[in-house]
Amino acid sequence: MNRDYPLAQVRNFGVIAHIDAGKTTTSERILYYTGEIHKIGEVHEGETTTDWMEQERERGITITAAAITCFWNPTYMTGVKGADGKQDVTKKVRFNVIDTPGHIDFTVEVKRSLRVLDGAVVVFDGVAGVEPQSETNWRYADDGKVPRLCFINKMDRMGASFERSFKSIVERLNKNAIRFQLPIGLEGEHSGVVDLLKMKAYYFEGEKGKDVVEKEIPADMLADAQKYHAELIEKIVETDDAAMNEFLEGKSFEGQIDRLKEITRRAVIANKIFPVFTGSALKNVGVQLVLDAVVDYLPSPLDMPAIKGIDPNTGAEIERHASDEEPFSALAFKLQNDPFVGALTFFRVYSGTIEAGSYIYNATTGKKERLGRIVRLQADKREEVKKVFAGEIAAAVGLKDALTSHTFCDEANPIVLEIIKFMEPVVSLRIEPKTKADQEKMGMALRKLGNEDPTFRISSNSETGETIISGMGELHLEIMVDRMKREFGVEANVGEPQVAYRETILGTAEAENKYIKQTGGKGQYGHVRLTLKPMEKLVEGEKIPKNVKRYDDFEFVNSIKGGVIPQEFIPAVEKGVHEAMDRGIVAGYKMVNVSCELTFGSYHDVDSSEIAYKIAASQAFQDACKRAKPVILEPIMKLEVVCPEKYMGDVNGSIASKRGQIEGSNPKGQVISIIAKVPLSEMFGYTTQLRSMTSGQGSAQMEFDHYEVVPANVALEIAEKRK
Repeated sequence: MNRDYPLAQVRNFGVIAHIDAGKTTTSERILYYTGEIHKIGEVHEGETTTDWMEQERERGITITAAAITCFWNPTYMTGVKGADGKQDVTKKVRFNVIDTPGHIDFTVEVKRSLRVLDGAVVVFDGVAGVEPQSETNWRYADDGKVPRLCFINKMDRMGASFERSFKSIVERLNKNAIRFQLPIGLEGEHSGVVDLLKMKAYYFEGEKGKDVVEKEIPADMLADAQKYHAELIEKIVETDDAAMNEFLEGKSFEGQIDRLKEITRRAVIANKIFPVFTGSALKNVGVQLVLDAVVDYLPSPLDMPAIKGIDPNTGAEIERHASDEEPFSALAFKLQNDPFVGALTFFRVYSGTIEAGSYIYNATTGKKERLGRIVRLQADKREEVKKVFAGEIAAAVGLKDALTSHTFCDEANPIVLEIIKFMEPVVSLRIEPKTKADQEKMGMALRKLGNEDPTFRISSNSETGETIISGMGELHLEIMVDRMKREFGVEANVGEPQVAYRETILGTAEAENKYIKQTGGKGQYGHVRLTLKPMEKLVEGEKIPKNVKRYDDFEFVNSIKGGVIPQEFIPAVEKGVHEAMDRGIVAGYKMVNVSCELTFGSYHDVDSSEIAYKIAASQAFQDACKRAKPVILEPIMKLEVVCPEKYMGDVNGSIASKRGQIEGSNPKGQVISIIAKVPLSEMFGYTTQLRSMTSGQGSAQMEFDHYEVVPANVALEIAEKRK
């Protein structure tokens, strides 16, 4: 089996946005215009292709990222004939598209999708402009250096304003966002778009706007179009030295569309320019031109730098290029339990090829598994394939040991790719099975759901025997309990949501502990001295010394000299500290951001053992913590409330009463947006309160922002409750 599309004609991109900006509606149009579906499903009717889970269709939100493979023939190629006189489809481009969730509770889907995608289309609501989750997703894309196009959607909505939305992108996201289009008409008058590069107007006629019709720019828009056309040319040539010199010499770029596109493409891939398009996915205006822009400006796998990884045998950094000839390497980025085919492991191939029926080597675990079947996906439908190539996204059926972030590769040329880092959960609740039969099924269901979603954690309280589930928000946990019931047939009782507090230290302290036990025969002997201090952030480019082991929220420094503790017992000391960190000093919450230095100790030739050092380290850590100013940390949420201006005073008062800090407010058409930082513990049930306070006209969005020290009086209450 040979590659059906050259790498230069492959685009791996995601559709990302704040909740309700129209991502899924845009994805449905992509499927329709590329010929993958023949009937458009609407979110409000619960019939979309990419939102295929029952919960997604009932709630009208996207919960899980859906992968789609489809093929696009750019509109400017329509009617171009090949040598045989037939339609030339050699320019068709393979799209691997991922429609991601917008709700903050499912932000893990965005983060892991961006890790394996080469580009993104960021969708904005034409009324609201940039919203909190737009900023979060943009930040994730910045972290991954992902090239982006912007699509200001919903130009047909009451209160839509292209200029206001565009201004919010420039002010809040990136000043290098550039208008490539203007909308023709707003609200009920919205009928098409002006292309500022070609200086033409485009209208979308026929069934579902399938026919793209080019016309002259309306006379009343010509002056604006000429002004923004000149601005666009200037912004494009600024990114290219040769073009800039010509521009300064007074040379004209009129008619050089292909050259300007090529300069723009290089600038977009380098994240120097973010083109802004507009339209209305629901009213079938503008989507085809965004797909053309994906072809013109977003990178193919060949345009991306080589993927870097570590050789597990030597620890040296190595690279893999996007080529079928290089050794096979791929990253698992998502697990999904499919009701028809079982466990699916989504993976992105970075180099080489892999065939169904061959063995796949997991460099993360060091194990081999047989790759029975490979499928390509169109949301919930499956197309079985025999072979996948570099630059493609597919799913393996039935892998048992693979998890998110695992690297698959050629066993003879091993590589471990960088893992995807996920946020810690901030909300927990107790869960217990309703019956004995449910008890047996619940463990398996929770394990499978936990494998699928790295931000969904399961733990048990050793003292009470209760099972605790943790996630990114109330909705996240509600969906997981619902999925347990529907997909696994498990009925469960759940407790009230609890905040995931943390503990840390603000000071420095030292403690020494000797664990000595004589029991007639061989005794136990372990002796350590530890110094604790708050963990400092690494400066960019700073190298970690060889004697330091650094984790996300913990650092272990081995400063033992002269072998006063034998090397084989050092890991036991670290393990003892790790275990002690699971239960903090103030209220028993997990400790974070602690630097622990092992400075001294001693050993006994006969009695020293790993268990003795582990216990000694655990006790020394607890002693030092008590003297190092231990405190409780609480999650602080970034809150955006949107409501009519007349309710602003009431809303501000309610936020202040919840220990919230108001950071600012922005008028958005007929309403006002209030931004604040508020402790999560005060926010349970806030949506209901807000609705009654604003006569049902207010809405709120929250996302995790950071952890902060709890005030002393609140810490006292938290500690009392835990006793």
